[in-house]
Amino acid sequence: MPSTELRQTVLRDARRVVVKVGSQLISKQTPGGPGLDTAVLSSLLSQIKQLREEGREVVLVCSGAIAAGCAELGLGKRPTDVATQQAVAAVGQRKLMAHLHTAAKRRGMAVGQVLLTRADFDDRGRFLNIRNCITTLHGMDVLPVLNENDTVAVDELRFGDNDMLAALTANALRADALILLTSADGLLDGDDHVIDLCDDPIAAQQHARQTQSAWGTGGIAAKLDAVRVVCEAGELAVIAPGRRKHVLTDLLRGERIGTVFSSPARSKKLDSRERWIALTARPAGTVTVDEGAARALTTRGKSLLASGITEVTGRFDRGDVLMVRDLNGRELARGLSNYTADELALIKGKQSAQFEKLLGRPAYTAVVHRDNLVVVSGGED
Repeated sequence: MPSTELRQTVLRDARRVVVKVGSQLISKQTPGGPGLDTAVLSSLLSQIKQLREEGREVVLVCSGAIAAGCAELGLGKRPTDVATQQAVAAVGQRKLMAHLHTAAKRRGMAVGQVLLTRADFDDRGRFLNIRNCITTLHGMDVLPVLNENDTVAVDELRFGDNDMLAALTANALRADALILLTSADGLLDGDDHVIDLCDDPIAAQQHARQTQSAWGTGGIAAKLDAVRVVCEAGELAVIAPGRRKHVLTDLLRGERIGTVFSSPARSKKLDSRERWIALTARPAGTVTVDEGAARALTTRGKSLLASGITEVTGRFDRGDVLMVRDLNGRELARGLSNYTADELALIKGKQSAQFEKLLGRPAYTAVVHRDNLVVVSGGED
């Protein structure tokens, strides 16, 4: 679908959107040191108010806690060690939300703070609680403001950046669009021209430049990772210039701003459960399958059987998410395992008639039933 059509249909008609604004966009250098660019935040809140008056649901994912904390504490640069980052974020998150609360109140809005870690999305129950909480906030006419919980996050629990937090939130809510606001005009090609439409978010990584701001943690590569997650679910994503006047309201009127991303390879939108299995929960283990099993999964919609498995890696329990790869290492699918890692190591390559003897108990025929398995778009023919 051409860019103009996508903008004039999907974006203009979007009823639920997730907007992410990064630290670099809302930070500025002042004579006294770094601080929040309150003018940018105030402009965004004015636009969000207008969108809400049009009947749209908006979720704001807002970085800036560490930058705000540095300003409050008089630090000239972002700390590098985790303990100091956590402490500074604890100070800065209060300052950031205080400003958002005041600015929103002036516009007749209330805001609600939701702090999350990566593990909140890995667990199915907590994933559903996130969705229910945000949905309830909307029902109460409160603007949800999300941020990573930097005060408790450590490396294995971190998103790494709020771009991925925004993408996972968009998928949890089945939002119509993810809008990533940045200091750039969009995704740039080799001649520094904005790419209007990109229908291959994976290939778009060739345009990623290895740059990162003093306050941000992601850069364009992280944004493209987030874009891929949303497009794989069948939705739309946009990278747009956050300092452009009326950027949000103009985007959702269908104007040609920034870069629009879609994925024609995904022929249908994934439902909420499929999104959690395929794109949200991190796999606890990996299985490699032979050519016959790969064809059965990707072209015939079959369950994953132990007879086609050649290798098992990772430590996982029943019900955990597994990644399925072919013999060349290409990811084909993800699904919920009926077996633990130790059990699967015993039955891989075997027929189901042998399972009870090998395991000492009655067993499932399928390692992953087709109802609990999602083929990734890269594995589709």
